[in-house]
Amino acid sequence: MQLNITIKGVERVKAQLEALSGAQLREASAKALTDTGYQVKRDMQRELTQRFDRPTPFILRSPKVFPATPDKLQVSIAPTYQSQFGTTGGKIGVDPQQVLQAQEFGGQRRDKRSEVALRRAGILPNGFQLAIPANPFPGSEDGYGNIKGPFLVQLIAYFQAFGEQGYRANMTDKSRANLARGGTAARLSKVAGPQLGRRYIVSYGKMRGGARVTRKGEADMRASNLAPGIWAVLGATGAVVKPVVMFVRKGTYKPRIDLDSLGKSAATQDYLARRLRFRIRQAAEALSV
Repeated sequence: MQLNITIKGVERVKAQLEALSGAQLREASAKALTDTGYQVKRDMQRELTQRFDRPTPFILRSPKVFPATPDKLQVSIAPTYQSQFGTTGGKIGVDPQQVLQAQEFGGQRRDKRSEVALRRAGILPNGFQLAIPANPFPGSEDGYGNIKGPFLVQLIAYFQAFGEQGYRANMTDKSRANLARGGTAARLSKVAGPQLGRRYIVSYGKMRGGARVTRKGEADMRASNLAPGIWAVLGATGAVVKPVVMFVRKGTYKPRIDLDSLGKSAATQDYLARRLRFRIRQAAEALSV
């Protein structure tokens, strides 16, 4: 969102206003706009906390203020990394504005990179996305209702779903064997989650007419009785099977937030007027010193 300044409601500082030059007034106005931008940022963060269950720190930190200047009396507040503002840094590849878009405007959320990789490998069916199970697999959940990044990387590597550029990250047969024995390899010991001996299987339930043939050509008959998703078979006997990520049909979101309205609210306009009067008085007092 963007805020522009309108010089009005400053009758109470008329004397100080008359003492300022055009350049001094523009500088005071730029400071007032920037002050208001940071207030809107705080309002955004409060709105995200109230509307969502356990929003991640990345999303809460995402609103950024791009200050006004005397030459450009406009402040921008954007929950995103936006290179057109001339900034550097940010978590490139994950745009929080895209994450929030479905929540603000409704519709379907965009696929995550992990979903793209698994779909490209023929594991995630078209029209489906990943969801964390009601009882997360031990060590896979990040505390905010999401699968940990390193854990997802392990899954993608296990199924050799990284593309040509990332093929070196794909697990070898030896690495998968180490994971089945308990993850004793140094590489696997760095992966988040308990080091339980396990192998992963993919189930499509009744979607594809029965059991799925594994990478080794084995038909795991239990897979046809499991809900669609990726499951972990634990221990040497394979007697324990736990869900890891589920395949769910893409849902359609209803609008839940309206961040743009924060900048247009009466409270924001009142705050801007108060900060403008303060910055005008401050500039006038500096002249009298």
